[in-house]
Formats: sequence, structure tokens, C-alpha cells
Amino acid sequence: MKEFHIQSNDAGQRLDKFLHKAVPLLPTSLMQKYLRLKRIKIDGKRAAGSDRLVVGSVVSLYISDEFFQEQTVDFRSAPSDLDVVYEDDQLLIINKQPGLLVHEGDGHDRDTLIMRILHYLYKKNEYIPDLENSFTPALCNRIDRNTGGLVIAAKTFEALQIMNQKIKDREITKLYLCIVHGVPTQKSALLKGYHTKDSATNTVRISKAPVPGAKTALTSYRVLAVRKDLSLLEIKLLTGRTHQIRAHMASIGHPLLGDTKYGVNRMNRDSAFQFQALCAYKLILDFPTDAGPLNYLKGKSFSLPSVPMLEQGGFGGVNLNTPGI
Repeated sequence: MKEFHIQSNDAGQRLDKFLHKAVPLLPTSLMQKYLRLKRIKIDGKRAAGSDRLVVGSVVSLYISDEFFQEQTVDFRSAPSDLDVVYEDDQLLIINKQPGLLVHEGDGHDRDTLIMRILHYLYKKNEYIPDLENSFTPALCNRIDRNTGGLVIAAKTFEALQIMNQKIKDREITKLYLCIVHGVPTQKSALLKGYHTKDSATNTVRISKAPVPGAKTALTSYRVLAVRKDLSLLEIKLLTGRTHQIRAHMASIGHPLLGDTKYGVNRMNRDSAFQFQALCAYKLILDFPTDAGPLNYLKGKSFSLPSVPMLEQGGFGGVNLNTPGI
């Protein structure tokens, strides 16, 4: 038998969702069976998977000890150094460097952004795994391995819930900078395309006309500066599709500098860019609706103090606050 004393980072969750995280070795089918047999209880009473947990309650599981085997915690094998742009008791905003995975991939990478965050918070005594039943600090948004820039991480379950909903509801504006080959005919535009993904090759395609299974992709851009045959663009995503910026710009004949997946190798041959010239450089927390305990962030914006790829691409003197050209 094992008991879980519900804490603030557990409260508000459905019991079944909590159990998936707190007892990951327990299969869903068995969990449902044990609920029917009253071998899983809340405060000594019969429980249902849909029950919401409250602080102070006790979840009791009268099941085999084999389901409570210790899980290996390996985040301490990752570095703990982070480029922190903003931090408070609820959130972290980090500048992720190009080349770093945000989460563990198929190769079971140990040095990822989330592992570094866990190690960083562990060293600050802000994340103590033994004191948590179900919550682990988590990322609210992701960017590609070879894209650099701002990523939001939640330190609490409540903050994670709120930020995930704000991102889903498009109440957070995410702005990117990219350097593309050529000069777009229109200095600013809203691009609409239809996005399909090939999981086997981990590539996507943007078509102008609807195709079966495609999702709409909306990408807004404005040209900030032009240097010879390269253009610096500010991008605003109105949808969040895989590789959206890279594939959408390539689809209109302006692939990103250094992009070996959607670009043209001969165009990048003389480039010093190891990765695609793309950076998530600014976040604006619009929050037109209530954000509960995160209301103090309403109207705030966060941006990178410097973007190294601009110097490397010949756009070092560009004022990012200009209205474009």
C-alpha cells in the first residue's frame, strides 16, 4: 500500500491524470480495474478517475509494490548552466542555444534543455524530486534543435496550466528573426498555405491549395533590411506547425540561410552558418483574458539582449525597432 499526500502542484488534476504521472508503471487498464474494485481511494472513500484532487487529500493505493519501483533520475548528468533571460517563482524564460535539443530524442540524449533546467532548479533547491508526487518543471513552448531563442519553462503545475492555455489561445505573441536568400517582392505579407507532414523523413510541405490531411499554416513576415542577396525578416506565427517558418519561406522561393533541409545546398556553400539562420527573439504576453496568479505578467514583453546571427549574417547594425522597409 502507498499513500500520496496531495500538495499544491498536484491539486486541480483529475485523479487518473495524477496517477499516470505518479505511478507511471501502472497500466491504464489496471488503474481502471483497481478503481472499480475500490483499491484506489481518496481520503478513505471510493474514487473515480474523473475526481479532482485538492490540497490535503490523501490518495491511497492498495496495489502491488512492483508498480512503485524507483524511476531513474538522470538530469544531474546534464550541465546546469542556463542563459536566463527572466525568472520568478513561477516561470523561467531561457535563451536556448542552437544545436541543443529541448527534450530527449530517440537517441536518449542526456544533455537537453529540460534536463539542464531540472539540474539548475535542483541546485537552487527549487526542484526536489523526492518531495513531488506528480509534477516536474516543464517547457511551455518548444523550438527546433537547430533554432535558437526564447523558451518558457514553468516551475509550478498551476503556471504550466495557465501558460499552456495562453499559448493555445494565441494570447502570447512569438516573434522570430530569420535571414533568407533573395528579396521578397512584398515587403510585408500574410502567407497562407496548407501544411502536411511526412513523419518518415521528418519533413513538411507547404502547398498553396488544400490537400487531404493538410492543416492551415499562417505566417506573417516583414522585411527589416536587405544586404546584397539576403534579407532579414521578422516573422510572426499565427499557427504553430512543425518547421513552419522554414518550410513556408522555402515554398515562396526564399529559403533560410544555412537551412540544409529546406534550402538549396549550393546557395549555402559559402555560408558560415552551421544551422538555419532562425531565432525566436521576442515574446509578448498579451493576456487579453484573466491569467489568475500570472496576471502580473500581463502586457510584459521579453526579448534577447543580442542576436549573434545578425552579426554573422551582416545585419549587425539593424535597429530591430524600426517599422521595416
